[in-house]
Amino acid sequence: HVQLVESGGGSVQAGGSLRLSCTASGDTIGRYCMGWFRQIPDKEREGVAVIDSDGNAAYADSVKGRFTISKDNAKNTVYLQMNSLKVEDTAMYYCATRRYCTSMSPAAFGYWGQGTQVTVS
Repeated sequence: HVQLVESGGGSVQAGGSLRLSCTASGDTIGRYCMGWFRQIPDKEREGVAVIDSDGNAAYADSVKGRFTISKDNAKNTVYLQMNSLKVEDTAMYYCATRRYCTSMSPAAFGYWGQGTQVTVS
């Protein structure tokens, strides 16, 4: 089955940018829906952005216009470019995959990475 590894998290000042990467192994991401999610302690995990096999993207309202999801099928990697970061974007960010992008609900995604921490101050 597919394995996902996130990277690129870190600490940044408000207004700054970060780019997260999620590299897959064990399968090719080109056929699947890939998503980014985030979670803070004591809160439910929430969907941030998804991208389908055709490259169509959808975003949570809270990140529209600031975050961009993209993918490089040749590198089997999906990215999340985060600009104009806010303190409230602080969270553990996870990538996940499922067959189709019919939902941004975390419960609909079956395969997850271990997460990468983003801290905005």
